[in-house]
Amino acid sequence: MAATALAGPAEQPEQPALPKVRFGKHEITRLIIGSNPFYGYSHFNRVLDQLMREWYTLTRKMEVLHACERHGINTWQLHYNDQPMADFQRFRAEGGRMQLVLLADFDLMKDPKLLPEVAKFGPLGIAHHGGRTDERFRNGEKQKVKDFLKCVRDTGVMVGVSTHNPAVIDTVESEGWDVDYYQACLYRVSRTPAEARAEFGEAPLGETYMEKDPERMCKMIRQTSKPCLAFKLFGAGRSINTPEQVESAFRFAFAGIKPSDAVIVGMYPRFRNEVAENTALVRRILAGAPA
Repeated sequence: MAATALAGPAEQPEQPALPKVRFGKHEITRLIIGSNPFYGYSHFNRVLDQLMREWYTLTRKMEVLHACERHGINTWQLHYNDQPMADFQRFRAEGGRMQLVLLADFDLMKDPKLLPEVAKFGPLGIAHHGGRTDERFRNGEKQKVKDFLKCVRDTGVMVGVSTHNPAVIDTVESEGWDVDYYQACLYRVSRTPAEARAEFGEAPLGETYMEKDPERMCKMIRQTSKPCLAFKLFGAGRSINTPEQVESAFRFAFAGIKPSDAVIVGMYPRFRNEVAENTALVRRILAGAPA
């Protein structure tokens, strides 16, 4: 296919599954494909958002997903919206077998009554959206999060909380919420300007990516026995300028989380075969190969 760094199936024979961990009654690979680049959520700027959306045609989305599966990834983390769910159905119709971990968003956050229908897609788990989680905790509305999680529990799928703030996990743990897993952002990008000024004396232009944030979140991840899916390992593309940076971020994440945890990584293989590179690197790191 023109303008893509992925080779075709004939050039990339199917690889064995990546190392796995238990996730409820299931097994997930320790590297999960994320969905943000597919839908233009770069967390960088509007120009990159638009470039991602233009490049990620339906055909390319399917190509990347099938490539992920060929390279041993068995789980896709997807946020709820009409187009992503249609893409998941298309992927399955084309023979795709990857499991689904769903992040509640958009209409699903507004109307939990949709959850029984959404559960019919067969997600392993449904997590309360991280940005909305942090907003509700900040606004003294954590009961709304608990109410939503109760509705998820009633569907029979695993219950998750996504957050960018280690303090949220600390609260959920200390209060004994009925939760099965966490999606934990390594960077606390949901800080408000006021929160950033209070903590650092000034506010950034845009989202907050502080160098010690991953250490703070990983410390919290290790304090819970529940499975954690760590994301934004690379600061939304801020730490991918060299192969050494990419490897360092992967190594930090796997060393910082628990052996029972996994990572979620979005991919935009327009210029490099990120699927092949990332899966090979993860295999090498988890096999104990030195840097």
